[in-house]
Amino acid sequence: MSENVVHLHKPTDPPTPDTAPTVLTVVPDAPPAPPVPLWVRSGRAVRTAVTHETTRATVRAVARHSLYTLNGGRIVARRAWDGRTGSRYERMIRAAEAAGNLEAAEEWEERLTRFRAARHHRRMDLLHSPVEAAKGVAVGAGMSIGVLVALGVVMAINTGHVGDVITPLTATIDFIALLIRIVQIVWGPALTIGPFLALLALWSVGRKQQAAPNWALPANVRNGEGEPITPSIVVKALRDLGVPALRNAIKEMGDAGASMLGPITIAGCGVEVDVTLPSGVSTDEVQKRRKKLAENLTRHEHEVFITIPQAARTVRLWIADSGALDEPIGPSPLVTDETLTADYAKGKAPWGQDLRGDAAALSLYQRHLLITGLSNQGKTAALRALALWACLDRRVEFRIADLKGAGDWAMFDGLATVLIQGPADEQVIEATEMVEGLVDEMNRRIEIRRTDPGAVFAPLIGIVDEAQVAFMCPVKDEEGRPYGGSKAVSRYFMAVRKVHNQGRVVDVILWEGTQDPTDQNLPKLVREGAHTRAALALGTESQAEMALGAKAVKAGAAPHLLRQGLDKGTLVVASDGIDIPAGQPSITVRTHYIDDEQATAITDRAKALRGGVTTLHAIDRGEERDPLADIATVLGSDARVRTQEVITRLTALNADAYASWSFIDLKRVLDAAGAEPYKSDGRMVVGRDRVARALANRDTEGSASAD
Repeated sequence: MSENVVHLHKPTDPPTPDTAPTVLTVVPDAPPAPPVPLWVRSGRAVRTAVTHETTRATVRAVARHSLYTLNGGRIVARRAWDGRTGSRYERMIRAAEAAGNLEAAEEWEERLTRFRAARHHRRMDLLHSPVEAAKGVAVGAGMSIGVLVALGVVMAINTGHVGDVITPLTATIDFIALLIRIVQIVWGPALTIGPFLALLALWSVGRKQQAAPNWALPANVRNGEGEPITPSIVVKALRDLGVPALRNAIKEMGDAGASMLGPITIAGCGVEVDVTLPSGVSTDEVQKRRKKLAENLTRHEHEVFITIPQAARTVRLWIADSGALDEPIGPSPLVTDETLTADYAKGKAPWGQDLRGDAAALSLYQRHLLITGLSNQGKTAALRALALWACLDRRVEFRIADLKGAGDWAMFDGLATVLIQGPADEQVIEATEMVEGLVDEMNRRIEIRRTDPGAVFAPLIGIVDEAQVAFMCPVKDEEGRPYGGSKAVSRYFMAVRKVHNQGRVVDVILWEGTQDPTDQNLPKLVREGAHTRAALALGTESQAEMALGAKAVKAGAAPHLLRQGLDKGTLVVASDGIDIPAGQPSITVRTHYIDDEQATAITDRAKALRGGVTTLHAIDRGEERDPLADIATVLGSDARVRTQEVITRLTALNADAYASWSFIDLKRVLDAAGAEPYKSDGRMVVGRDRVARALANRDTEGSASAD
């Protein structure tokens, strides 16, 4: 033990900071740690050795090559058995019966009958073969000896030696003796080496067929993503899916499990195949195991889509090329073709590409639209892309409420007649009154249609982005009616329902975009009122059913399986306005992305087609109106505007004041001001200069009166 140094101070010394008493503690040296038992060290060493990657690789290699040999023997034995018996034909018959193909079953049964007849004929021939073989050997030996003797006679005549008569026969006997000697020498080593050669052959067969468990295969095979999809790979993937009835049916079919498969066809950036399931296996059992099926096919979950075609007991698999869905699809035709125009009634908006790589275009004609999805998944971009196409038809009028207020719709300023931007309660109130203005315009058009059944109206599209803000708004009006909510007293909810009920027939259409759909922020009646329903990535299957409907989800639509953040712009669409493969209720579309700069360029082209449009950024409520000033406001920079268009713009400006106006009301105000409507190209129009002059004269007269 080391020495302990003790510092002492006299008791009489006054304590100072330097001489304060020191309390000493004698601490002996720490005792040495007890030795680690040998069995503990041995256990650690064994665990390290067992868990080491080299050990694991060695175990996998030993198991792999052993199973190659064992399963190679099973494969060879199975092939030999199939060659000697009719088991192959019997399997094909069972497979055809399982698939319901009775004609194929009858054909294979006929082949089996012919095989058995030929085999019986061969066996009967074996009964006579020993006698025939003995006769053949005797005749052959006699003829050979005769030939050799004749050859010896010729040699003897030629040489003059009688002994040469047996020379060929002697040489033949010596050659046979040499062959026997060679066989005696080789036979021993052959018996020793032969089994090893046989095992090597079996190993080669097993290795070629990869006849070992997946965990024992080499890493480059085990992780071989992107390998081509073949019938055998699809059958193995289905066999290992964990459905006992399916596994047993494929086992009975043997290699004929491929008879379940239709043709594997190239479909865009992947392949497509229809699988007819055996009796006792439901399509739902396969759909629920999408992730496992994808892994069995060496794909990620998002690279395999399972849908239900019209055929019974059939699932349709679309399997993407590995990594193909992570590649961009290219720019929109709206960006690349500056001459592109739109036809709302007859055309289709270029929205993106389907999984096959074909162009996906959506008809907007008289179809209410609903797009849902989680935040930041491309909902606004997908909704705006449709509006950017429709704005290239100069007949289409837009009224837009962006309840996010981030400027995503700012390029429609000067193009839309109403543009509301912001998430506050004030913007929700204005958005509600905008939709109520759509209802008033709808009612006005319906009244006109009653007196003039052939009346044609310009398309009017109302857009509410982030509609969940409106549904969740708690503010009430002066009468106590809430703006938000999903009850009959809710102003926004009831306005949407009215547009959904009757707006389509007079071309008053409503588009909504909303986040994270629930019964609170997207009521059931509103969801079901949309003709076109689309969903980007969603969180749960119940949300997918709210977005697209339970029927579409049960038939394979799966927006809840899209990857949040990775599948931006990819949506599942259920609509009769887009080409959907027969038997499927929905289609997956990868939409073109149009950024703000490109969108502004498109709207600039649309503004050039239309002339000036006065955009209202707020809806006036409750104040006294100046009809002549409002007429001047809605005329904007247009030299002249049709009277019906003026009434439409006035209604958008203030529905309460002008929704009930007719041509007579407009003419009354203009006549009184001295700015009468006049005909231009056979149509009644309102002149901007006349209205401006009337306003100037009125203001002058008003000033004179005041003086």
